[in-house]
Amino acid sequence: MDFGEVWIMLDGVKTKCHMFIFRLSHSGKAVHRIYPTQAQEAFLEGHIEAFKEIGGVPVKHIRYDNLTSAVRAVVFGQGRNRLENDRWVLFRSFYGFDSFYCQPGIAGAHEKGGVEGEVGWFRRNRLSPMPVARSLEELNDRIRDWEVQDERRRINDRIRTIGQDFSAEAPFLAPLPAEAFDPGLVLNPRVDRSSMITVRMVKYSVPARFIGRRVRVSLRASELVVFDGRTVAARHQRIVTKGAQSVQLDHYLEVLKTKPALCLAPPLWPGTGVRCFHQRP
Repeated sequence: MDFGEVWIMLDGVKTKCHMFIFRLSHSGKAVHRIYPTQAQEAFLEGHIEAFKEIGGVPVKHIRYDNLTSAVRAVVFGQGRNRLENDRWVLFRSFYGFDSFYCQPGIAGAHEKGGVEGEVGWFRRNRLSPMPVARSLEELNDRIRDWEVQDERRRINDRIRTIGQDFSAEAPFLAPLPAEAFDPGLVLNPRVDRSSMITVRMVKYSVPARFIGRRVRVSLRASELVVFDGRTVAARHQRIVTKGAQSVQLDHYLEVLKTKPALCLAPPLWPGTGVRCFHQRP
């Protein structure tokens, strides 16, 4: 597994994103997903996507660089021992696979050459010229179609195609767990008087009935989900620009239903179009 930086024209803006790549060594079958960040949420979500695509989990191990999403510290002088993040250990235990960490620096450069080569191949052949998309979801749907096409491709001078080799490889994968793993970072922010929560220095709106309460939030790689118990109360596309806002006007309709005499004043938050509510005189 590896990450690679990519540039895309996202909704008219040139944007640097991060591509998660997961590649099976025998067949060369690879799964690629583009996220706005390479934080642990994207790291875990990429694995979940990859396991779903291949229909199982590798039974031996998966090779990694010493990513901070997985490793807290490299224990020098003790081979490949690492101090791993607690959430990463929980994730590995949930799916039942082991991790293999490459040696730091040049010493480990050859230990996952297959996936590093895949990063370059995919950039040159699928992401050049710079792709244009309205959203990352749209681009990832396009990538799924490319991955289906790649099953007919032969790597270098191999006799069989990627798809043919994967057919022989798939029966050796462990089955997927019956339950789903939430890859999001769980937070409990308080809803302010403007019916907004602040997560990673970005404001998101929630239904007005939650004002003054704490809500459970799952911050994922590409989205933020707000829960009321087990029910989804709000869902936003994740924003990584600090100080930005994501507002859904439907979250304020409850106020108008209970107080129909309200009028709309000038915008409360510049650039959002959200208006504050004042009692009509």
